[in-house]
Amino acid sequence: MTFLKKAASVAAVAALAATTALTASAETTKLRIQTHYAPETVSGKLAAQYIDDIQTMSGGGIEVEMFYSSSVVKSVETFDAAATGILDCDMTGGGYQTGKNSAFQFVGDIMGGYETPYQQLSWLYFGGGREAAAPLYNKYGMELIGWWVYGQESFASSKPIEKVADFKDWKFRSPPGMETKIFEKLGASPIVMDFTEIFTALETGIIDGADASGLANNVGLGLYDIVKYANFPGFHSMPSDHLACNKAVFDAMPEAHQTIMKVAMEALALRTALTFEKKNAEAAAQLREDGVTLSQWAPEELQKFRDAAQATWPEFADTPEAKALVDAHLSYLKQLGLVSE
Repeated sequence: MTFLKKAASVAAVAALAATTALTASAETTKLRIQTHYAPETVSGKLAAQYIDDIQTMSGGGIEVEMFYSSSVVKSVETFDAAATGILDCDMTGGGYQTGKNSAFQFVGDIMGGYETPYQQLSWLYFGGGREAAAPLYNKYGMELIGWWVYGQESFASSKPIEKVADFKDWKFRSPPGMETKIFEKLGASPIVMDFTEIFTALETGIIDGADASGLANNVGLGLYDIVKYANFPGFHSMPSDHLACNKAVFDAMPEAHQTIMKVAMEALALRTALTFEKKNAEAAAQLREDGVTLSQWAPEELQKFRDAAQATWPEFADTPEAKALVDAHLSYLKQLGLVSE
């Protein structure tokens, strides 16, 4: 090949590459995503980092209009809003959808199961969780992109919560689903209300306490400005916040954009777990200085809760999707030695 022919060939390849790059960059994905978290909370800031990551990694090909504090629809309505096209993606959690199908309990918050976010994430990615969850989301026109798990939650309370007996007649905010059944068995009076209503309900005395979030997020919400009791480390609830998108919207996205969103969720999951290990410890130290009483539960009291929670799982395994998820969890929990044979 002569020098001129070789130069022409190189130029042609370069031109083709440039044309391909221009074509790829012309593919734009525009998404409207809602989260229940306020932008000033730790989780709200982590969500913002995720949005920045996917926009940056896509070279601006993914454009996101982000809504915080459930500002478009209520937290529990976010999933349906995404499925019907009011939004494109739901960045709340599956636990809000238990009224639609009890199976969502077991992608939202199994309760009394895993001890760390790393165990729970490993179920999703390596323990058959994603395969078990996909049909559930697809059934309702949605695609599960991934999870971000911040670890065990802590209560906020106007009275000490140090043992199971302290739950008797304790009125507290609860998310919908299995949690209400478990705590009713333990003597509490759970009241289901939206995440955004917790502060006012505590302030006005409608409730004695709240299951809201992890310790650091509770501080960000200002809950311990109102009530002065909490438990730490937490034990009762470790919700899996999800990113789930309208399946038709997601399927129509360029493959590169799909991959960016999924891989960025894995990064968000790790960042969330690591961040909250640090933030919760810092929050605990500060709260003690501020006069908030933090209670660490004794092993025998923790076991009472785990027994009540695990006894409730079969009551919610009442659909094919729920049974498949419970079976997948139990199989993996046995491998981890967290439930007996």
